[in-house]
Amino acid sequence: MRAAIFGGSFDPPHVGHALIVSWLLMTERADRVVLVPVGAHPFAKELTPFDRRLRWCEGLARSLGPAVEVSAIEAELPPPNYTIHTLQALAERRVGQQLSLVVGADILAGVARWHRWSEIEERFAPVVVGRAGYPPLDGVPSFPEVSSTQIRWRLGAGRSVEALVPAAVLRELNEADIQRWRERSAGRA
Repeated sequence: MRAAIFGGSFDPPHVGHALIVSWLLMTERADRVVLVPVGAHPFAKELTPFDRRLRWCEGLARSLGPAVEVSAIEAELPPPNYTIHTLQALAERRVGQQLSLVVGADILAGVARWHRWSEIEERFAPVVVGRAGYPPLDGVPSFPEVSSTQIRWRLGAGRSVEALVPAAVLRELNEADIQRWRERSAGRA
């Protein structure tokens, strides 16, 4: 069993995330994909509360099918939590499974800042996915330039995101989420 570990803020999940998960499964780079919302951003980025982001990921997973699951492991691990800690904890729970870490081409230039990146490379064979706006990777598609930041801004400004956010995630958003993004973009949160 090969499980691709796809971590991120997922604030909120968007069609770019859904396309990456679908690509991983359709190209058989993984038998399962595990969405792992971060408990706290390693670079102190302000995030929507974990339980909301977890719920959005669960909606996305349901819409993508039984080969996609969500892990709340980041809420269980003590801070500071680094990617290597999450991967080690998942490996302990998924004995016999081959785990790989999914990363975007956008992070390649910054892996020197990651805690124990060489160990991640050695133990969890990263699967790098292309991203629009970054140098193309040989044999890997570049996924659309969609970002959670852009989606939060659009929602906060009262603009439509129906083409950018899976319907299952949109159904989970509520007025409190949108208000929080409005306040954040206005600098009051």
